[in-house]
Amino acid sequence: MSKEARKRCVVVMYDTLCRHFIPTYGNEWVKAPNFERLAKRSVQFQNFYVGSMPCMPARREMHTGRYNFLHRSWGPLEPFDDSMPSILNRNGVHSHKVTDHLHYWEDGGATYHQRYTTFDLVRGQEGDKWIGDVEKFRDPNYGSDRWPEQQRLRYQKQDNINREHMDRVELQPQYKTFDLGLEFINRNKDADNWYLQIETFDPHEPFFTQEEFQKLYPHEYDGPPFDWPPYREVREDEQTVGHIRYMYASLITFCDQQLGRVLDAFDEHNLWEDTMLIVNTDHGFLMGEHDWWAKVVTPFFQEIAHIPFWAYDPRNPENINQERNALVQTIDLAPTILDFFDISLTEDMQGKPIFDSMTEDKEIRKASLYGVMGGQVNVTDGQYVYMRANTTEDNTPLFDYTLMPTHMKKRFSPRELQEWERVEGFGFMKGCKVMQIPTRTPPVFYSKDNPMGKGRTATLLFDVQADPGQTKPLDDQEIEIHMIKLMIREMARNECPSEQYVRLGLPEAVRLGKGHGDDVIEMPSDKKIKEACVLKKPQGIESADHGAEGFPKMPFQKVAWEGEKTLDSPTFPDNLKLRPGYLFSQTKEVPEKT
Repeated sequence: MSKEARKRCVVVMYDTLCRHFIPTYGNEWVKAPNFERLAKRSVQFQNFYVGSMPCMPARREMHTGRYNFLHRSWGPLEPFDDSMPSILNRNGVHSHKVTDHLHYWEDGGATYHQRYTTFDLVRGQEGDKWIGDVEKFRDPNYGSDRWPEQQRLRYQKQDNINREHMDRVELQPQYKTFDLGLEFINRNKDADNWYLQIETFDPHEPFFTQEEFQKLYPHEYDGPPFDWPPYREVREDEQTVGHIRYMYASLITFCDQQLGRVLDAFDEHNLWEDTMLIVNTDHGFLMGEHDWWAKVVTPFFQEIAHIPFWAYDPRNPENINQERNALVQTIDLAPTILDFFDISLTEDMQGKPIFDSMTEDKEIRKASLYGVMGGQVNVTDGQYVYMRANTTEDNTPLFDYTLMPTHMKKRFSPRELQEWERVEGFGFMKGCKVMQIPTRTPPVFYSKDNPMGKGRTATLLFDVQADPGQTKPLDDQEIEIHMIKLMIREMARNECPSEQYVRLGLPEAVRLGKGHGDDVIEMPSDKKIKEACVLKKPQGIESADHGAEGFPKMPFQKVAWEGEKTLDSPTFPDNLKLRPGYLFSQTKEVPEKT
């Protein structure tokens, strides 16, 4: 095959890369020159959304090209799943993965990396069970100078031990990962038909970097070492919130440095002639926006769900330094990569190749679903975002459908497996009968008496074009009807289980046959859809009030540390205290109190 006809593809994937921290998406204080360099050599998408949350559910979508979150929780690839790297392998394309993403060697991720022709794994991220130091691990005072919540869990203590073996940049897992990726490129720069996925866990928390990156963001902070925000409402003062954001920014700059090494390789070997480049992430993160930290335990606000994405296609090398507004999301990655290598998509893939969106900004879908198993189901058409919460008090019925009953870090427990039933699988399950396992969402996630639950139980509607920070919830039934129709149609395309409609208080669409087109879906009547509206009913009014004044207001939660009774007034460092909310969605300025 001639050099001109060669096809290769490189995917650089980050974890927890926030759109609003990237200069090309409007941020004016984070130092990331290589992301700016990338934007000039690629197409930057303005309406790219997550699908299934969080980490491994998103990666299942990257393999299968379809949503995960309506049928099961975090888990491995199923035996009936299509796998994009496996399909590449069967069609003569060598797939290679290098990663420091520790979830791949946990129970809930163990079937993913084996789908690649070859792979390499780098140890040491986020409490990875890596360095065995018995005395330090058993020492109750080890790490006591750090933030109290970072010493509550065994994996956080393990992370402190691991860090002692990363005293320079070259020993950081991310650096090693990019080293291995560049080794693959250098070794195979003259070879044809290969796919490389360079996947780093950064900038996922903890936001640990070397001093050379931290000193780029000088700021005042007089608290204990703190770079690992907890998954809860914000209780910290503005200095601490600012500190965390600067720590995250320093990690972004480290990520930017490593991205620059890949761009240098593209320049050095002129990979721009024949090699597709995709740079993506799985989701974002709340850095105090909406008065919350992290992800998962809150509504999936734009800071989490609306993510950055860049793509370069050598079939149209003139198509660079441009922006596109077409609505795309994670399920489109597998179809895009297969299409690039002239490989047919499987009939079960719901995603679409993005080539036409890159060249002509052509619409490939009218709406995108996104969410997490048992949480709000969300839909956007690019202008509006509708977050539909459960209407049943206990957030049931809800089931996992699986042949691989594993969670993130462990197997399903005997208690969970005592009531499973063998049922007919869905169309994409290749004729397999599967386990239907009752899923009992912890009450913390749906109880209105819990600050976490208050976010989950809100049905919210936003115009994200006019209100990108989602500060002004709408109470408009006509728009709600429009969004409910989009939601139901997309749920039906995905062969959504009937109980999900019950849990959400929605009428069910009827599937008339196989496929994903409108012609196989019979929608419920307009009357039933209108009856499902909640925004002009007491529940909806409560939801709208819940989000007033900029963000859902969460009450202070009583906290019990290990071995302690619940405290009315927990004793924390001076800078850990109940504080007013902060709104950081407008990224033109360094964060300040509002």
